[in-house]
Amino acid sequence: MALVSGWAHRHQLIVIEFLQAENRMLKERLRGKRIRLTDGERALLARKAKAVGRKALLELDTIVSPDTLMRWHRRLQARSRTTLTRSSCCE
Repeated sequence: MALVSGWAHRHQLIVIEFLQAENRMLKERLRGKRIRLTDGERALLARKAKAVGRKALLELDTIVSPDTLMRWHRRLQARSRTTLTRSSCCE
């Protein structure tokens, strides 16, 4: 069992390294060009970024700054609470 677990962990690291290399190449091709994200894309990145954590994001090569990702997450949470408040108050 430990052998399979070790192999799976190693495979995950290889996949992560591949994705990091791919992201670096794509960012290099953009060279400062602005990426327009949809609200849905921002929400998805914000949720994923929150799970990763700000400290870990600082070590990654992200398309937007970790502070921006965390700000998007705070806004997403605020919007979610506002929606919940409105729906429960108006019944």
